[in-house]
Amino acid sequence: MGTYPKPENEGDRLNSLRSLKILDTDPEERFDRYTRLCTKLFNVPIALVSLVDSERQWFKSRQGLASQETERRSSFCTRVVLDGAPLVIDDTFEDSRFSECPLVAQPPNVRFYAGYPLFHNDGACLGTLCLMDHQPRAFTDPDLEALHDMATMVERELSAIHLATTCELTHMSNRRGFISLAYQAFSVCVREQIPLSIVFFDLNKFKAINDTYGHAEGDLALKAFSELLKDSFRDSDLVARLGGDEFVALLTSTNASQAQDAVDRFQISVSEYNASSGKDYDLEFSEGAVSVIPDSEDQLEELLARADDLMYQNKKAKA
Repeated sequence: MGTYPKPENEGDRLNSLRSLKILDTDPEERFDRYTRLCTKLFNVPIALVSLVDSERQWFKSRQGLASQETERRSSFCTRVVLDGAPLVIDDTFEDSRFSECPLVAQPPNVRFYAGYPLFHNDGACLGTLCLMDHQPRAFTDPDLEALHDMATMVERELSAIHLATTCELTHMSNRRGFISLAYQAFSVCVREQIPLSIVFFDLNKFKAINDTYGHAEGDLALKAFSELLKDSFRDSDLVARLGGDEFVALLTSTNASQAQDAVDRFQISVSEYNASSGKDYDLEFSEGAVSVIPDSEDQLEELLARADDLMYQNKKAKA
């Protein structure tokens, strides 16, 4: 089987998938209940919630399959993501597109496949809810309707993750999303003895912007500030809006000097924005940064508090 072309919106699609911060996370009952139900409802040995990454398909939930992921190029789900439509193969031996696929020619020796696309809130196709069997079988229209209903429920779970961990205004991680991801980053840094830095940011004079120009303009200021944060820091850095006018960045493999360099670059970006925005006000901020080689995941809350204190000290000095 040849490699399928990727969707025209592949870049945006991957951004939507990765914004959920769900890849390589632990199994969750909220998804496992649907794959278990699928195996019983459709009487199949294999049911998966498959998320299609750039070069792999990764299974958030799996029943009847040992592998956590497989190569994308040998994936049935690649076709579903490409077309954005369900795919049913009653007998893979009779379909020239898949007859030489490793999943067919080797264990688990898939003879039947049915996959329904899973869509993000923005319309991007993230992967599939799919069924597999070792025997060929017929899949009726009522079967497909039932699979669609199950896929819709899985989409709701994905949407709930997005809403629970993402700031609706800025589309960056909120406090809950940041804490969850920060613990994962801490775990790696503790194990590998990698330095990290936490930088707290506070948007100065934000109340004055709201009072003078209205809350709609205040929202625009928050959105502009968040975009500058996302654009200024590395893709590997975790930036989030904790609430109100407070933001945070977690920088791994970053010591104190490197963290200061990152803050300086961000200040340049903010200054350039102010010079060209045409607004009657400037975006200004205070920050506090702490840098350590962590020895425990429990240090996260302590370091957040220290960075917060340093930020307020700097804010008072600028007042």
